[in-house]
Amino acid sequence: MRRKRSAKIIATLGPGTSSEEMITALFEAGADVFRLNFSHGNQEDHKRRFDIIRSLETRFYRSVGILLDLQGPKLRVGEFKDGKVKLQTGQPFRLDLNKEAGDEKRVCLPHPEIFQALESGVDLLLDDGKIRLKVSDCSPEFAETKVITGGVLSDHKGVNVPSAVLNLSSLTEKDLGDLRFGLKLGVDWVALSFVQRPEDIAHARKLIAGRAGIMSKLEKPQALDHLDEIVDLSDAVMVARGDLGVEVPPEEVPALQKRIVFKCRSRGKPVVIATQMLESMIHSPTPTRAEASDVATAIYDGSDAVMLSAETAVGEYPVEAVTMMDNIIRQVEKDPHYRRMLETHRYAPEATAADAITSAARQVAQTISASVIVTFSSTGSTTLRAARERPVVPILGLTPRADTARKLALAWGVHSVHTEDLKTFRDMVVRAIDAAKQEEFADIGDPLVITAGVPFGTPGATNILRIAWVE
Repeated sequence: MRRKRSAKIIATLGPGTSSEEMITALFEAGADVFRLNFSHGNQEDHKRRFDIIRSLETRFYRSVGILLDLQGPKLRVGEFKDGKVKLQTGQPFRLDLNKEAGDEKRVCLPHPEIFQALESGVDLLLDDGKIRLKVSDCSPEFAETKVITGGVLSDHKGVNVPSAVLNLSSLTEKDLGDLRFGLKLGVDWVALSFVQRPEDIAHARKLIAGRAGIMSKLEKPQALDHLDEIVDLSDAVMVARGDLGVEVPPEEVPALQKRIVFKCRSRGKPVVIATQMLESMIHSPTPTRAEASDVATAIYDGSDAVMLSAETAVGEYPVEAVTMMDNIIRQVEKDPHYRRMLETHRYAPEATAADAITSAARQVAQTISASVIVTFSSTGSTTLRAARERPVVPILGLTPRADTARKLALAWGVHSVHTEDLKTFRDMVVRAIDAAKQEEFADIGDPLVITAGVPFGTPGATNILRIAWVE
């Protein structure tokens, strides 16, 4: 089941999209990867969804990726005597560790890590930035603040500390349990929330131990201070614009998005743009023109994937949202300006044999008008190198490992297929031709460009480029 586009779509599953019928409909509409959001639902719910997604592969003969999105630390105020209070601009307001119900003068903030990181003059954002407080005095047990932007504050609203690095692990006890559960199931990607520094990823990598790819969610401005190291340590990156847009001014988010996308592309790491892409389609069958333009911008920049969150998890038009995203992507990719933009932002290959071969494969495919580039890879590294080149032809990624095929479902331009391992050079050519015909990428007489590594099965050993013709 071949997609007629290069960029991929991630669809979040939720209460309205948990049945086999709905998940199948989302897949047929264009979803390439499904997100299981562990901030909501229980493990049994996610297990049922997981099993349905895996059944799609045998029904449609296509590898499907599954992304486990961990909740991460949730910083929230405590409760109020009346459930909520009205904070007036200019009034004093105290945050402390006292668990008694709050009022107009104070409330519990049960996170000592926040107080340890505060200093006078720091801003605190509450309820997704609707309320802003400025710290005037603080200690390890309290913070005296002045209300800069007032409003109604109710129980358990979130707290953001944009300018401080908190001494918090990105993995809570809940996350560790969910991670063990997901890895046992066999998820393909793990989205790591609340990443602040490279050490957060290194810790997760030790726990995951190669059983899934790590997708770092960039939602904290502190992470941008270590962008190079975080991208290098990650297997993929998500631009989580919702939380990022709370902690930095909204006008800065577009430039940050482009900076992250171009950094990931230069490193050959898949990059996902997420949050509020077609937000109005939660309740409307069509998006706003601004939302369509937002999706298109992510595609013009060369992002690997765009993600739907509430639109498919709880929205009234989940299938229509995926269909619309598919339509927007295909329309952009037909635009000649799209190809010119990709060429403008092409990155020089590294001085390695593998990069030289992959760069040459793109050039050869364009010169001879090949129908497809066929890559053989056990780990996916050869195929991701091909995707980094953003060739004008599709990439048919063949791999002997089912888990690699599923991970590659996220990568730009890649149609991944689980196949038997190679034994001989002739086997490589025959397998490439057969797969290209079977997957409807080539007809009799069409040229193919093939890349692989010898000895076969050696990770990262891309050293062969072969042109073959379909017979």
